[in-house]
Amino acid sequence: MPKNHHPSINLLGNRRGSIFDKFIDWALTIGRLVVILTEVIALSAFLYRFTLDRQLIDLHSKIKQEEAIVGYLKDREETYRNLQDRLSVISTFSDSGEKKVKLFSDIVEFAPAGMTFNELVLTENYVKISANFQFVPSLTTFVNSLKNYSSIGNVSIEKIENKLSNALITVSITANLKEQ
Repeated sequence: MPKNHHPSINLLGNRRGSIFDKFIDWALTIGRLVVILTEVIALSAFLYRFTLDRQLIDLHSKIKQEEAIVGYLKDREETYRNLQDRLSVISTFSDSGEKKVKLFSDIVEFAPAGMTFNELVLTENYVKISANFQFVPSLTTFVNSLKNYSSIGNVSIEKIENKLSNALITVSITANLKEQ
């Protein structure tokens, strides 16, 4: 008996798939992984946004609290700054005043016997002296003392007047101060 040969249909195909079939299989697997990974990243970003929103709300609350404190202390800060400015000005004038008092005191100490001051003007840049001398050596001593003083730059005698009626020599002296 002859064998009855029935035609067979193989739906499985070749166990060894073609390159195209392998590529499609690989692409679908990788595609699924990419979609899953993208969804995980998107979900993580969405959840992280809630954390950032909470931090933002906390920071806004903290800023409002700090603004309230700064607003409360604003008047005190203005008072403090005003006081600091006034202390700075006072310190400047105090230092300047001490220097002027020392200079004034030293010039008065230079006065020899037989000298009387008519006027002593002390400014930032110069000292102007108007005085009476009984003796010429007293005038010389006084002028030399001024020239040798460390705070005085140069000394000029502007006017010498000899009054015979009372035997006095009236002198006007200007001494320029050195910048310190």
